[in-house]
Amino acid sequence: QVKWKGKDLFDLVCRTLGLRETWFFGLQYTIKDTVAWLKMDKKVLDHDVPTEEPKTFHFLAKFYPENAEEELVQEITQHLFFLQVKKQILDEKIFCPPEASVLLASYAVQAKYGDYDPNVHKRGFLAQEELLPKRVINLYQMTPEMWEERITAWYAEHRGRARDEAEMEYLKIAQDLEMYGVNYFAIRNKKGTELLLGVDALGLHIYDPDNRLTPKISFPWNEIRNISYSDKEFTIKPLDKKIDVFKFNSSKLRVNKLILQLCIGNHDLFMRRRKADSLEVQQMKAQAREEKARKQMERQRLAREKQMREEAERTRDELERRLMQLKEEATMANEALMRSEETADLLAEKAQITEEEAKLLAQKAAEAEQEMQRIKATAIRTEEEKRLMEQKVLEAEMLALKMAEESERRAKEADQLKQDLQEARESERRAKQKLLEITSKSSYTQSMNSSTTALSTDLPSFNLISESLSFDFKDTDMKRLSMEIEKEKVEYMEKSKHLQEQLNELKTEIEALKLKERETALDILHNENSSRGNSKHNTIKKVS
Repeated sequence: QVKWKGKDLFDLVCRTLGLRETWFFGLQYTIKDTVAWLKMDKKVLDHDVPTEEPKTFHFLAKFYPENAEEELVQEITQHLFFLQVKKQILDEKIFCPPEASVLLASYAVQAKYGDYDPNVHKRGFLAQEELLPKRVINLYQMTPEMWEERITAWYAEHRGRARDEAEMEYLKIAQDLEMYGVNYFAIRNKKGTELLLGVDALGLHIYDPDNRLTPKISFPWNEIRNISYSDKEFTIKPLDKKIDVFKFNSSKLRVNKLILQLCIGNHDLFMRRRKADSLEVQQMKAQAREEKARKQMERQRLAREKQMREEAERTRDELERRLMQLKEEATMANEALMRSEETADLLAEKAQITEEEAKLLAQKAAEAEQEMQRIKATAIRTEEEKRLMEQKVLEAEMLALKMAEESERRAKEADQLKQDLQEARESERRAKQKLLEITSKSSYTQSMNSSTTALSTDLPSFNLISESLSFDFKDTDMKRLSMEIEKEKVEYMEKSKHLQEQLNELKTEIEALKLKERETALDILHNENSSRGNSKHNTIKKVS
């Protein structure tokens, strides 16, 4: 609205986001190539904002915490800082060494995609993601696939971290980068030497224009007595009166106003951190602890349910496999039974044919006997005829004898076939009995499968009803939570050591692929600082 002040617009944005830690943020706009922040007590339209429509303001972090994990309470606050710092690193407004860039990219992937799953996150799934600064990509002879492989290797180690935990790990690494949270301004000292003034959560720092990583002089907030400006001249008065007053000139009056705004805000937050938390912050921290404990319990419950479901599915798969095996056995037994029945039928048919042949031979033997009797009855009177008749009788007797032997052999063969038929029927009876046993096992397995399906159906649901959730945190719970936090700190120190080893290992691994001629001035300065063992914090202590 036309009458709205800066605070009205700012509060509306904060309410829309559900943000309570408002003291870190502000509404930024650009006027004549200079950044400015909306004043809370001044009407929005009274600001020297650009005349074009619509008027654009950027909701950004104006002040940065010294320790993100301790100071950022709300999840939305952490998320907004994560987005802003990530963009500044990718846009190269914050210098980040290559090995740390890969680690930060792995946490960004964990925050976006959740736990690594090789079946889902296949080769090339990061092809469209912007994860590394262009400076880092150009510095090495490495393909996008090679970068993805190294990012994925670390991403796989972050299993179990929720989005807010991954984003906090990202901020904890980023806050140790030299250019994190520093606002730089071009200034000149009394001799006219061009310098850079850096304003951040720790104090004021003076840099060479070519070296934004290592300050020449630092003034911690607790050692500054007074800061003021007159027109374009800016004055820093140290607490120790023996130290000379530091004066410099900026390019514009508007820049001096902005520097003073940032100094006042950062100094207020610096002093606030060193006092007891306000009631509002205490309440927010208590709520955050309760919310964290609730989420932890919820994650554990979901993990248990997932484990139970996986076990039930494994049992079901095992029963299904067993059922298939029994079905195969039943099919094989059925086929064996059918073969036994066919063999029995064949043997019965053969026995019948042999019995008929034996009957036919017996009939022929009887006919031969009748013929012999007839020949005997018809006696030939002459001796020749008699001998002939005797010979024929002898032949008939021999033939009858052979016929009798053949008949006896055939009878024995028929008995043998009957015995084989009896054995075949016995085999058939045993096969039927085995089939009945397998059929009874299959019905038992089906009943087990039904019960497993019922178990799967009766598993706890994933639905959450907020009205049914209530937590009563007693003193013992808070003591236990404090012990857990202390334990987490010890684990974090161990992880930090392991992390540094991993970073050094990656640095060594990709060093051979580096193109030295593409190194920027900041890359060279960072390498020199690393070789001397200088970090952001110990450098500031040295030059303070």
